Amino acid sequence: MVQQQHCSASEQHARTFTPERSVFDVRIRQTALVLGSRQTPDLVDAGACARGNIEVVRRRSGGGVVFLEPGEHVWLDIVIPRTDELWVDDVSTSMWWLGEVWVRALTEVGIDGAQVHRGALLNDSWGDLVCFAGVGPGEVTVSATGSKVVGISQRRTRDYASFQCTVFHKWAPEQFAPLLRVLPGAPSQIEERVTAITASTDAVVNAVVKQLQFSQLLP
Repeated sequence: MVQQQHCSASEQHARTFTPERSVFDVRIRQTALVLGSRQTPDLVDAGACARGNIEVVRRRSGGGVVFLEPGEHVWLDIVIPRTDELWVDDVSTSMWWLGEVWVRALTEVGIDGAQVHRGALLNDSWGDLVCFAGVGPGEVTVSATGSKVVGISQRRTRDYASFQCTVFHKWAPEQFAPLLRVLPGAPSQIEERVTAITASTDAVVNAVVKQLQFSQLLP
């Protein structure tokens, strides 16, 4: 089941899901700076965000800051129940299956050489701060450059797991850097860490849904 949500980032991150296989295609209405669950508001220049009408949100999954603008990214929340055969207790491997779905979908929209990262977390001071500056197990990179193309964070409850997936159409760290109080270095240092895609949001969503259906993960 695929549901398109037109909402704010805060509304989507506050959502409680039904424990069943489902996909949420999230189209935000307002620019947002989303903090990971362990990050604190003092990282953010609240005044700069207010002047830019940028919503500051904390999600319930881990990782670093994600900057989201309407129309400049793909956001899919994919849910499975705890009883699902896809559920993996080991969080270091629990997203591999979904990474493979994304690899096939990206190939369909013209991104060749994508691969699932199956190693340990690749991180540094930038990766601690900004989600897409690091790479975690199950996320997707482009093999030729090592740059990240699909970011995935995971939230688990007693009844289900939700996988929050993001792909960027535009990656511009110099745009969101002024919203953060302290930076590890110049924003240009992470410009090459991300591959943005030119395929439309609809094309990417349709490709992912097709691969989920092909794998019999969706009806």
